[in-house]
Amino acid sequence: MLDAARQTLRDVYGYTAFRRGQEAVIEAVLAGRDCLVLMPTGGGKSLCYQIPAMVLPGTGIVVSPLIALMQDQVAALRETGAAAAFLNSTLPWFEQTEIANAFARGTLDLLYLAPERLLQEDTLAMLERSPVNLFAIDEAHCVSQWGHDFRQDYLGLDVLAERFPRVPRLALTATADARTRAEIVSRLKLAKPARFVSGFDRPNIRYSVRLKANANTQLVAFVDDHRGEAGIVYCLSRKKVEATAELLRAQGHDALAYHAGLPNAMRGQHQARFLREDGVVIVATIAFGMGIDKPDVRFVVHVDLPKSIEAYYQETGRAGRDGEVAEAWMLYGLQDVVRLRQMVDGSEADEGHKRVERAKLDALLGWCEVTTCRRAALLRYFGDEPPSECGNCDVCLAPPKTWDGTVAAQKLMSCIVRTGQRFGAGHVIDVLRGKDTAKVQQHRHARLSTFGIGGDMGDNQWRSVLRQLVGLGYVRSDPGRFNALTLTPSARPLLRGEATLTLREETKIAKRARTPANTRDADFMIPSGDEALWDALRATRISLAQEAGVPPYVVFHDATLKEFVRVRPNTTDAMLDIHGVGQAKLDRYAQAFLAVIAAHPRPASEDQSELLLPARTASAP
Repeated sequence: MLDAARQTLRDVYGYTAFRRGQEAVIEAVLAGRDCLVLMPTGGGKSLCYQIPAMVLPGTGIVVSPLIALMQDQVAALRETGAAAAFLNSTLPWFEQTEIANAFARGTLDLLYLAPERLLQEDTLAMLERSPVNLFAIDEAHCVSQWGHDFRQDYLGLDVLAERFPRVPRLALTATADARTRAEIVSRLKLAKPARFVSGFDRPNIRYSVRLKANANTQLVAFVDDHRGEAGIVYCLSRKKVEATAELLRAQGHDALAYHAGLPNAMRGQHQARFLREDGVVIVATIAFGMGIDKPDVRFVVHVDLPKSIEAYYQETGRAGRDGEVAEAWMLYGLQDVVRLRQMVDGSEADEGHKRVERAKLDALLGWCEVTTCRRAALLRYFGDEPPSECGNCDVCLAPPKTWDGTVAAQKLMSCIVRTGQRFGAGHVIDVLRGKDTAKVQQHRHARLSTFGIGGDMGDNQWRSVLRQLVGLGYVRSDPGRFNALTLTPSARPLLRGEATLTLREETKIAKRARTPANTRDADFMIPSGDEALWDALRATRISLAQEAGVPPYVVFHDATLKEFVRVRPNTTDAMLDIHGVGQAKLDRYAQAFLAVIAAHPRPASEDQSELLLPARTASAP
């Protein structure tokens, strides 16, 4: 069946080769296996279930957490010619009946359902009456009660294992550490799943973190550097969202607010403008973003500290899905830390959940303060194999001021060991500083050789050392044992004096030179003589997208338009050879774009050597 999958890739999507990891997943699904699929945002997870659903007899059922997300995905699939539909409460009764009838007749390739709709008994009964070829559980990390996007309804999806034991199930996510991956497999009752972890690295994203000084001034300077580009700015509170959007509008940016307190109609309008127009900046709480498929988001900003590395990675992953350069830029300060800790402490969650949240926050703070490659530390957190240095993060580009923290680290780790690796940060630091607390007296820790050896440094300095040790992987905070600090195997050389450690003193950020919007593609730059053609192609795309009621990138991605400029196809056969052009889009759009290309002959002065540049890799989205 792999030959049929490859043919579908070419005919429907217009690509000649799968991306790394996609073919192996598709092969496992076609063989009837359950799968756990972890691919970075923009890595092409959707094709891993869409293509098998089209190849196998029956209909593929996709579980998606958000109505807007399923609507966008169905619209994009229909543009390729696939028979896709969704069932949710936004549809009138007669449309829901038509879709249910189409499913019963077996004329749908894919049917999208929200988990709460799927779990209704009448829906499960409907699915049992007609052939289902797979279940794809998108955003599967939502099943984790310890995760940042937990959805209660996801816990009920284990019913699929009981009601449909012979139908393969795929759990797909871009964000899951080893613990969350194990929880996904357990809670969804995946049967001996094939596991595919494609890595977390997004090399086109530059990661930068800086301490807050004047946050508004810093933000305006950064966004001014990206004027006219699409971006997302995350804030912690609704009030700050409104104020920040107003601040950016006052500076001439097309900035829109998005948070759960806005009317549904306004939220929908703002999201639609962001998806369908160029250069819109969304200022939002974390209520915005899951499943956003806009490929040309050039920056994601956090003006407040997110709650965890997982949340940060998920949110910054919405930048640069087209593979071109993008920035993840964050401000943080002590007030963020205090506020987030207060939110955790004051929440209604049980103490076990609070311990996990505190540990995740500490890990994020440690990552903020690293002195070695920031990307490597991020990948290490997720258990990925990092580069020694990436050359595309703030630390690599402008190393921070540092100090020799070897002795301080040895003192702290020795104290962790002497106290039995049974206590959290507060008590360990009290012992280090020689504080005669009730807990110190209870456990007789004043008798330890490490009692008082850290009196030359304050609490905040020791907490900074500890956060960095956690972030660098030398120390682990165990939420299952009241955040008890334990050493990892990598700590031994440092503790024994066989290695040294450099710690961060302060953060410095290199300012990135602005890259013109039409020259970001590393494979092909728009020659000056072809800018008129490029603008005309984009204008035609916008017009066709408006007629179809879809975002422009659903018609064709920028990469495909750039290939039109580079190759200048003059027949439908030539256009079909360009990556991203499938048969349905060819039938629908070829004549419009061929007419635009014909109206813009190649300038005689254009450097012919540019015609020899290789085409962008024709791999799947």
